[in-house]
Amino acid sequence: MLKMTRTAALAAALLIAAVGAVVPPVAVAQGQPAAPATSAAPAEPAAAAAKAANVTRASEVVDNPYGLEALWKGGDLVARFTLSILVIMSMGSWYIIVTKVYEQHKMGRQARAADQTFWKAGTVREGANGLKKNSAYRFMAESGLEASSKHTGLLGSVDLNDWMSMSLQRSIDNVQSRMQDGLAFLATVGSTAPFVGLFGTVWGIYHALTAIGIAGQASIDKVAGPVGEALIMTAFGLAVAVPAVLGYNWLVRRNKAAMELVRAFGADLHAVLLSAPKSPAEA
Repeated sequence: MLKMTRTAALAAALLIAAVGAVVPPVAVAQGQPAAPATSAAPAEPAAAAAKAANVTRASEVVDNPYGLEALWKGGDLVARFTLSILVIMSMGSWYIIVTKVYEQHKMGRQARAADQTFWKAGTVREGANGLKKNSAYRFMAESGLEASSKHTGLLGSVDLNDWMSMSLQRSIDNVQSRMQDGLAFLATVGSTAPFVGLFGTVWGIYHALTAIGIAGQASIDKVAGPVGEALIMTAFGLAVAVPAVLGYNWLVRRNKAAMELVRAFGADLHAVLLSAPKSPAEA
């Protein structure tokens, strides 16, 4: 009986030990899913904060303290005056280039119209009336007719050939003078704009040296602004001068081609006026 009791007690002890060994892992296994939930709670605000920081950095606008706007706002009267002169030079150069190209295109159309209609007319007067009023070729034809009608009195003693040549040459020179309007401005800008930019460069370097002297040390934050101003002035001066020089050379070459047509027309008109008899209609 005692032996059976001991055996039952030993079996109960083994059962309790087995149950104790099995229950803790289950409890731990049941508690493990809750741990990520508690750790995920602090992770979500951290991720949101990082995302907000990235958005803030992406949307942040960094002002450039050394740009053109800063040059105008921070520059003194001399720097602004120099920059204004360069802007006026640039605008004037491009205006002249565009207008002269348009005028030369008109001259080309007038030359084609004169070649197609003027020489087919019965008289010089009819041919002149067939051209547009603002045409340079009509101006030359009317000048020749006027010179022919004025070859009287004291002028009548001058040889008709010489008189017509002088009159037509004056009209050709007048046309050439009008075609050259504005080219002197381009030449002036092309020759002086680099020196205006150089003046701005010297003034910017002077400011840089002044900033170094006041600060007592050649730190980059004291020198970057004035030196940047100097470099901008240099670049701007070259940007104004180069188009002016190129435009001047291009327009001069186009003027020479247009004036060759004008002189050819004047030579033909001179021969026609000398050979055509005078009439009251032409007078």
